[in-house]
Amino acid sequence: MEMRSLALAVAAVACTAAQAQETDNREMEQVIVTGSRFVESIDEVPVSVTVIDRETIERQLQVSAELQNLLAIQVPGLATGNGSTSNFGTTLRGRAPLVMIDGVPQSTPLRNGGLGMRSLDPDVIERIEVVKGATSIYGNGAAGGIINYITKSAADSEFAGQASVSSRFSAVKFEDSAGVRTQGSVSGTRDQFSFVAGASRDERGVERDAEGDIMGTIYGLSESVTQNFFTKLGYRLDGDKSLQFTYNYFEGQQNADLVDVLGSVNDGTKTYAVKDDGDSGHGDPQGPRGNHNFMLKYVDNSLTDNTAMTVDAYGQVIENVFFFSPTLSNPEEGYDGGQSMIKSEKRGLRFNFNTQLDWEDVDATLTYGLDALNDVTSQPLLDGRMWVPEMDMDSLAGYLQSKWIIGNDWILKAGVRHESIDLLVDDYRTLKLCRDADTCSVPMDVKGDELSYEATTYNLALRYHINDHFSPFANYSQGADISDMGRLLRTATVNDIGLIQTEASIVDSYEIGLDTHFDDFDFSIAAFESTSELGTANAYNPDTGIYEPVRSPHKMWGYEAALTYRFSDRLSAGANYSWVEGEDEDTGEYLDARIISPPKFVAQLDWRPLDNASLALTYYHVGDRKRFEPDADGNWSGAYAPVSAYDVVNLSGNYAMDNWRFFAGIENLLNEEYFSARAQAFTYSGGAYHSMGLGTTVNAGVNYTF
Repeated sequence: MEMRSLALAVAAVACTAAQAQETDNREMEQVIVTGSRFVESIDEVPVSVTVIDRETIERQLQVSAELQNLLAIQVPGLATGNGSTSNFGTTLRGRAPLVMIDGVPQSTPLRNGGLGMRSLDPDVIERIEVVKGATSIYGNGAAGGIINYITKSAADSEFAGQASVSSRFSAVKFEDSAGVRTQGSVSGTRDQFSFVAGASRDERGVERDAEGDIMGTIYGLSESVTQNFFTKLGYRLDGDKSLQFTYNYFEGQQNADLVDVLGSVNDGTKTYAVKDDGDSGHGDPQGPRGNHNFMLKYVDNSLTDNTAMTVDAYGQVIENVFFFSPTLSNPEEGYDGGQSMIKSEKRGLRFNFNTQLDWEDVDATLTYGLDALNDVTSQPLLDGRMWVPEMDMDSLAGYLQSKWIIGNDWILKAGVRHESIDLLVDDYRTLKLCRDADTCSVPMDVKGDELSYEATTYNLALRYHINDHFSPFANYSQGADISDMGRLLRTATVNDIGLIQTEASIVDSYEIGLDTHFDDFDFSIAAFESTSELGTANAYNPDTGIYEPVRSPHKMWGYEAALTYRFSDRLSAGANYSWVEGEDEDTGEYLDARIISPPKFVAQLDWRPLDNASLALTYYHVGDRKRFEPDADGNWSGAYAPVSAYDVVNLSGNYAMDNWRFFAGIENLLNEEYFSARAQAFTYSGGAYHSMGLGTTVNAGVNYTF
């Protein structure tokens, strides 16, 4: 980053408010496992990290059970929420994050469908760790950082549990909007055995906007049913050795008796849904139809006197069904559209070792190991056509990460990872797809091949504890990314896979920041930049009606900040702000809204008027981003339309009595009429994304703990 830009960034950050975190946890040392694969104090991590604890998750659940909403509010640098089931366009500092559950990838980077964030119920999450910037510690798909859902651990007692029931409905127009959410979990520890089990079911009514109309169904939540079943079993062999098995099942499908009335960004009309009185609906229910995650973990904390070992094997089966789209039509073959599904099966084996070394004034930690992964991903259409052929990837990586604590004040981190990837694709034929009778893509027979990639990436970071109050840091990290190979293959215009520009992208990420801690006040700032020689943008081809990949170099830069202040034991406040921008370095043009989100500001106030009662108020502001000009006819295309600012206020509260807790939350308290940033900027699918945001919606329920 140029010095002038960096100075402006830091100056702007210094006067900007940022994210609220729970100050009551100040007296307990916060630890994370995501950044280095072992437990370490967050004060020793020289990168920007956001940790969302269980108390914050529970407070958000009083308003909404949607993880994307929670993350958008709590994580500076993460793109604005869009009120849907998809995280398409939800980037972290302008690049795609890797979503994980206990370290197991949920994203499908070979064909990124943007559904990984919504992969389990928030009631089974203990905390969420977000590490920002490119990272090679977990391999492919983490160009923007990592979002890791850490699931609950067993209670210390022999048996404990909780159950809740709640209802969510529109306060603008109640008709058909009421839904019911039920959830329960039990856990316990007895002798060497521990267990956690949880189940939830969320049945929704229709989602209504601020005018009382039903929101559009594309990636919608109206009349959807979400189910989650979670089990974690542990057995301690002795004081240092343990086994753990985890299984998570998640499905969340929309089977709505609704049909969209399409609006348009260009003429200012909104998209909304009406009851389907005929047979105008198409296809199967959209959403995850049944995603399975398995993990078996063995831990030995005393492999040698100073070395611990963790071995885990995991498997995953994903089937994510998308909405019916008329752009997948082929009139010659009798198809008036189509519905695609991303299928992905992963099998992985990981060996991780952690060695502690001590010298007179130096404490060293070495983390090293091997990762093996097989990922088979494709994107067929439900009618039998194959849109993205099966991609069979084998990956083997070795890594070494080191941390050096020098004199208790300096923390130095350095690491290297070497990854070898083989990707096999058989011969295939691209689809003929028609936007209308006269605009069709040209099908192509493509010769398959086995592609091989070798990538070595490095990271170097430094943090200095000036005193108990000030701690600056700087870091440089790289990530190797072959994300969204499927998008490249399905739009091939050559007859040999070897001629398609499938090279891996190396992302270079730079960051400087400062953390400050006082008795009742925390403040942090960070400025960042990332570059890559190959990007993932698309350009519209008017001759075929298809958005084709353009792999030109990309640069993103920005800044973010966070603060909290505790006025008293009963009153605390916080805020967060983030700004990110990006450009195509070949053309000098700004990147579109699929990659870059507008500025975001969040302020939160938490008040505990009684020992057993609390209230929380959240103000969520999304700023303007108007970087592009319309075409000669004054119309917008792709994801280039302007975004105008909007504001949303949420309110929640709870009251506890014995083992009972009564709670309520109101989303969009002031019934603001707005379009999300994605709805304003995206013109895809004939205006299907242009739904107005959620109107005032009430969520109320009761929780019982035993």
